Amino acid sequence: MAREKIQIRKIDNATARQVTFSKRRRGLFKKAEELSILCDADIALIIFSATGKLFEYSSSSMKEILRRHSTHSKNQKKPEEPSLKLHLENSNYTSLNKQIEEASQELRHMKGEDIQSFTLEELQQLEKNLKAGLSRVQEQKVLLFFVSCAIIMT
Repeated sequence: MAREKIQIRKIDNATARQVTFSKRRRGLFKKAEELSILCDADIALIIFSATGKLFEYSSSSMKEILRRHSTHSKNQKKPEEPSLKLHLENSNYTSLNKQIEEASQELRHMKGEDIQSFTLEELQQLEKNLKAGLSRVQEQKVLLFFVSCAIIMT
């Protein structure tokens, strides 16, 4: 039987709230200890109850972990400008997107779409390109026909 999922909000009943706090605090300490042992992590856990009572757990020296935290926080650098590599990757991405858009537009033109704004010269060039393409398709079709006939004859 599955447990009923509870809604995460403040528990109104003070007694029930205290019981939940105690149980979950113990569970949190247990998980912190397991994580420390399994992953060889230094963990410090500090909890203040609603009444102001302090509960703490540390896998090693609490003072040492807090000192490391303080040092680490001070050493954090401010976010820098994106690297040149990132700029190049973004410009490369933009360039590729532009190429894809141009190829898609050309394909639509070959299918006879979006050609309302074409000039007479552009339409003639498109027609010439389509005729050349059709000629290559017909040549390939004839070649395949002869090859298949030759295979059937043998």
